[in-house]
Order: sequence, then structure tokens, then C-alpha cells
Amino acid sequence: MPVRKRRALLVTGVALTLVATGMVAACGKSEDTGSATTTSTSTDPKDIAADAYVYGFPLVLMDVTREAGTAGVPANRIAAVGPIDPAQNTVVMPNVDTVYASAWLDLAAEPIILQVPVMSDRYWLMQVMDAWTNTVHDPSSVNPHTDAGKSAPYAYAITGPNWSGTLPADVTRLSMPTEMAWLIGRIEYRDAADLPAAQARQRELIMTPLSAWERGERPAPMDSPATAQAVSPPQAVAQLDGRTFFDRLDRLMLANPPAAADAPALQRFERIGVKPGGTTDSVSVEALNAGMMTARDRIPAYRNPAAKNENGWAFATDLGAYGTNYDLRAHTAWTALGANLPKDAVYPQLTGDAGTPDAPKRYRLTFPQGKTPPAQAFWSLTAYTGDGYLVPNPAAVYSVGHQVPVTPGPDGTVELAIQAADPGSAVPQGNWLPIPESGKFGLTLRMYAPQGDALDGDWQPPALTPVD
Repeated sequence: MPVRKRRALLVTGVALTLVATGMVAACGKSEDTGSATTTSTSTDPKDIAADAYVYGFPLVLMDVTREAGTAGVPANRIAAVGPIDPAQNTVVMPNVDTVYASAWLDLAAEPIILQVPVMSDRYWLMQVMDAWTNTVHDPSSVNPHTDAGKSAPYAYAITGPNWSGTLPADVTRLSMPTEMAWLIGRIEYRDAADLPAAQARQRELIMTPLSAWERGERPAPMDSPATAQAVSPPQAVAQLDGRTFFDRLDRLMLANPPAAADAPALQRFERIGVKPGGTTDSVSVEALNAGMMTARDRIPAYRNPAAKNENGWAFATDLGAYGTNYDLRAHTAWTALGANLPKDAVYPQLTGDAGTPDAPKRYRLTFPQGKTPPAQAFWSLTAYTGDGYLVPNPAAVYSVGHQVPVTPGPDGTVELAIQAADPGSAVPQGNWLPIPESGKFGLTLRMYAPQGDALDGDWQPPALTPVD
């Protein structure tokens, strides 16, 4: 199948992407029914190249994304990102719950210190991914992952795979298996009035190399240059021919070594020269390109057998750390680069039909008493157009549940009106979420620090019910 086009805005390294043909949850679902694995034993160079491309795609995409991100803010510095302007039409599926802190880390020379300020009044999450897109560390307000006896502000030393030494006593070590790492921090804001306080905490984040930290240097985050890229990182990777892609992968694996569990796959890939510091010169470019094209069809077509589809809501609870599931890792990088661990956030999604201007459709979403989304931090429900943008509406309501609290009825149920037209005073403020007047629309239910019953299936999002 042809590679599907993607829209993306790279905001200093925060790549927010969506498959343009429809809202695809980060769960391995696609319009195709095929699936694939990387357990083939074929010795055909084209087949090996296809598997090696699937294996290495996340690493190469991360590196290209890093190059674009550090063009605006250098490595080892935090970029302050957000909030997203509701009127913009470049970032797809933006959230209106958090501001971001993004930083690309180069851990080759020395550890990088991250200090998180006191934020006892709001949720925060500092996701640290390795070069292969695995979330290795996730300190948060729910669990700061600090050594015993340490209190806010929390200081962390993010160390590379080859570093050894002594850290300051007040610093908690976060060891990374690769020299390249990506920090994506999220800080809650509750409404427009609370935004300045959240941004003040965002500005109090500190990142600096260990040597500078010991000299007393405490640089503040830099402003993020929120500019659209002429060529997005996914598009840039797609433009690489087979030999260029694999030679880049070989080079990247020197500083970002494969996991020990990857040894069987690497033994097979070495047949075509795919290994740390290797070269594919012994294989024809035709074979490499053929394998690459097979893989680029296969990655978006992958279906995650563990994905959930509950009452029309699609989501996954096995993202963020992939082990040897190379197909899931590649597919997630393709559709949702930077996916969180499920224990930090899950995003059930569905699509619907808003009808036509002459015959608009109305829906209701009803949570039974005590069955609103179970999250330790907070939850929100956001509506999007069919293209993945926030829905313009006179009330300027883009999301409910968090910044706009919902109101239970007399019997304790929470009924949300999902429709374009204002339902009037019969619906409490906070219980109306506008959708487009016509065409397709999407809903994303975000649960931050979801409770166990949201992950094991004991709780399910209710079905979206049409109103006659």
C-alpha cells in the first residue's frame, strides 16, 4: 500500500503527528488488516532489509527529529513549549491540558542535570526516552522516583551508557542505555487564569551539564521557536534511499547500542551489513530499496493484537516500552512518536459523523454514577475536526472534564452533549462539547495517571449515543 502523507509541526523537537487519512489512535490500528513480524528466517537480502528497516526506523526517525529540534534550541537545553493557540491549524490533535518542556540530550561527554521545581499544586510528568523511543524514566508528581529522603525541588542526573563517576549527594541518577535521549515534560494548567502559574513553573525547570551545575550555573528554559518545518522529520526519513538509511542506522548504533535482547535479530541483519559501525556496500541498492519499500508499506499496516476497542474507543495499554516487538515500536513511532507509558497516560479515541449543515447530528456520552474516567491526576475530553484540529466555536469550548468541570445530574450520572449547536440552559456549563457542524470529527479521552481499572478493562469508556 502507498505510504500515507502526514502533517506535523515540529516545535523544538516536539513532533505532534497524525496520519492525514483519519484519526488513528496510538494503538496499532489502521485501515489495513495485515500484520507482520520480525521473526522471519529468510536469507533473501530484500527480506532481511525489510526487517532491518522496521527495526531501525524509530532510531533514524529520532535522530532526524533531533536534528530539526536542535536547530532552534541547542542540545541539553530545555525549550518551553505551549500552550497551543486554538486558532492554529498546524499542530494536530493538540491537548489543552498542559504546557510542555522539550529537550534533546547528548549524554556522550557527561551527565545532564534536570531540576524540577516545587509543584505540589499541579500534575507534572518528565518523560525521558532513549534513542529507540523506549520511555526509560518517568518521574512525575504521582511518583517522583527520587532516592529516599529527597524532597522537592527534585534534581536528577541523566547519565549515558558509558559514564562512571560520583554525583552530588542531592541528585538522583537516571541511567540511560543510549547517548541520545529526549525529554518531554508536561505541566498541568487548569484554565486561562491558572496558565501564568503553570508557565512560571515551566520557567523554573533547570537543565545543565553536570560540570556547569557544579559551577553553580542554572540556565532557564529557552523560548521555543514555534515554526512549521518545510520538510517534517517523517518526510525527511521517507526521502532517504535504502543505502543512506542503513548507513545512518549503522552509524547511530555505535552511540546508541542495541539492547542485549536484540542479538538474534542483529545476527541476521549482519548478513547485509546492518550492525553498529557496519556498511551495506556488499548489497545492491536495488535490494536495499526493495526491502525499504516493503517495510514502509508494512509499518502503517501493522495491527496490534493487544489493542483495545471498547464501545468504539480504540487505545492501547502496551506502549512506551517495546522490548523486541519491533513492529509495534516502529508503528508507534510512525503514528505517535513520543507515546507515554500506559501508567502515565492513555488516550482512547473514536471518530464520528457530524452530519451536514442541513442535517446536523447530535450525540450523548453518559458516564454512570461513579464511572467517570478513573485517573489519579485528571481526565479531559477533547473534540477535533476530521483533520485533527480544535473545533472553532463561539463559546471557545474545546475540551471538558478538566479545565471545564462536568456537572453530575441528580442521580449522579454525567451526561455530555456532543453536538455543534449550543444545547441551551438545560445542559449545565461544562457538559457541552462542540463538534463540527458537518463532516467527520474525533474525540480523544485523556487520562493522566490512569487507575488500574482503566488499564485492565474493568472500566470502559461509554459508547457515543446518537440523539434522534
